[in-house]
Amino acid sequence: MAIPFIDLGVQRERIGSSIESAVLKVIGHGAYIMGPEVKTFEANLAAFAGSKHALSCANGTDAIELILLGLGVGEGDAVFVPAFTFVATAEVVPMTRAEPVFVDIDPKTYNMDPAKLEAAIAAVKAEGRLKPAAIIAVDLFGQAADYPAISKIARAHGLPLIADSAQGFGCTIDGKQPLEWADATSTSFYPAKPLGCYGDGGAVVLNDAALLEKLISFRVHGGATPTDAATMNYTHEAKYLNVRIGMNSRLDTIQAAVLIEKLAIFAEEIELRQAVARRYNDALDGYVTSVPYVKDGYVSTWAQYTIEHENRDALQLFLREKGVPTAVYYPIPLHQQPGYAKFTSGTGDLSVSEAKSKTVISLPFSPYLTAETQAEIVAAVKAFKG
Repeated sequence: MAIPFIDLGVQRERIGSSIESAVLKVIGHGAYIMGPEVKTFEANLAAFAGSKHALSCANGTDAIELILLGLGVGEGDAVFVPAFTFVATAEVVPMTRAEPVFVDIDPKTYNMDPAKLEAAIAAVKAEGRLKPAAIIAVDLFGQAADYPAISKIARAHGLPLIADSAQGFGCTIDGKQPLEWADATSTSFYPAKPLGCYGDGGAVVLNDAALLEKLISFRVHGGATPTDAATMNYTHEAKYLNVRIGMNSRLDTIQAAVLIEKLAIFAEEIELRQAVARRYNDALDGYVTSVPYVKDGYVSTWAQYTIEHENRDALQLFLREKGVPTAVYYPIPLHQQPGYAKFTSGTGDLSVSEAKSKTVISLPFSPYLTAETQAEIVAAVKAFKG
């Protein structure tokens, strides 16, 4: 039997009947857009995140853009993002007419390096062309960014801090989720994420009611908020008074129904992920260039299990021949991508991102990965002599 890179089938066997019942309930009542399950899921998500509010949307990319729009980021602004992450983090910045400023990463966690962030902010201020406007830290591979350090820098410069937790939703630092330090947290429910739906989906969790009101407006075509309606003495449907230039980014009710069932077992699955990661680390330490490093007090959601190998590409080919699928995140750092070459303001030393792009490789991982299958994967890695 082929080894899946991310096995969603075992989870499907576990809660498939409850998901099917939930989906059929939606089909029965017919409220396919913004139905009651959406509100229920948002309430459940906020409770899980320890936040006052949660707002669902169409995908994780939109979740970040909604926050930027709500914060008023726009032309002439600089938004600081890691150079080593998926393009969605940087992609949304030009959509607001701001510019991304790429920041190098910590060589052990792969997350934004606070010292490099401080240097990038100083460089942008010295250049004077752009105004520092926001920081987006990414919880890469499931581990939280160094929010205690990054938030100090954000506060010192008066910058809002966004946690892009598409890969790390549910991660903690000393038991606290990123929202403890961030102004808002975005996440993705893409099926391969630790908390994934059966299509596309995303959300923002936050505590700021005024910011939430703006996000609600931007989410549905820039429609009027209650504050807008009261100020403008408008009494018709909110979507027919368009105060802002918004987007159409709603979570489908069926996906919300799926996520309600998945969220119910999510905390347990995070614990299961810890056991799988420990087995990998114990078995592979010393046989590869490095196994994943998790800082003391941090709990990763292990969106991926990522090792380093000096002969990464040959290892990937060898494992493919052995029937072991792998993935390489991210072979080209963002500052080297053709579409982003023009964004050079504040760019400093990005050598760590460039080096890691040549050595990282991710192995099959899921909370339900059996010890037997894992041993087969480990044996294949150890058998590589390149």
